[in-house]
Amino acid sequence: MIYQPNPIRQLFIEQPQNILSVYFTAGYPSLQDTVSTIETLQAAGVNLIEIGIPFSDPIADGETIQQSSQQALQNGMNLTLLFEQLANIRQTVHIPLILMGYMNPILQFGVEKFCKKCFETGINGLIIPDLPMAEYLQTYKSLFAQYQLENIFLITPQTEDERIRLIDTNTQGFIYMVSSASVTGAKQGISNSQLTYFQRIKAMNLQNPLLIGFGIGNASTFQTACHYANGAIIGSAFIKAVGAKEGKLEEKIKNFITSIKAL
Repeated sequence: MIYQPNPIRQLFIEQPQNILSVYFTAGYPSLQDTVSTIETLQAAGVNLIEIGIPFSDPIADGETIQQSSQQALQNGMNLTLLFEQLANIRQTVHIPLILMGYMNPILQFGVEKFCKKCFETGINGLIIPDLPMAEYLQTYKSLFAQYQLENIFLITPQTEDERIRLIDTNTQGFIYMVSSASVTGAKQGISNSQLTYFQRIKAMNLQNPLLIGFGIGNASTFQTACHYANGAIIGSAFIKAVGAKEGKLEEKIKNFITSIKAL
């Protein structure tokens, strides 16, 4: 296996500010929308894409993403099909791709088989909210490294400085900075307490880049997040946009991304 420089790290070197990352659920709105969504997001100017693995019990996700996940499962999406859909994705897509999901489907699929498929299809990183740090370090860190997968950890306003430093030490991609203790899509706008949290983390001068997620859904909140971090992640607002009944998928994606970059 030939080692390749990870595109996630390269992205932050080449563009340290105003990174726009978008999360979407694989197989939503329709089963065959996965690849076209990725290609259209890249064409619209998105820097990083998080592909959500549908799961029946997504603990960190709010109603919007839960519903999209349930719909994707009803559509027939699963990991085997997802990897089939992504088999040739690197022929058309060059920006970093991350899979976001929970341990249960990965364990059922087989962890090493999963990592191998990620490597073969060109996935660059993983976000697994229910993977404990200790378990990652003891069991999975070397396996992920073998298949050149960056593991992305989440921090919240309640995360203590000592743990944040530990995460920073064991991260080589970026740190997912959850803007509040709520689930995705639960809050709109950015509060003063969140700004205090953003300032606290920024002042820690961590070695890894930061992307702020949860509650980022328009041009204003995106710009605010970019002031305190290297960029932001948008999920629920994008899912709502593509789930709207009117309009073609490609148009809905392009219009949404244009609205985020409006300021």
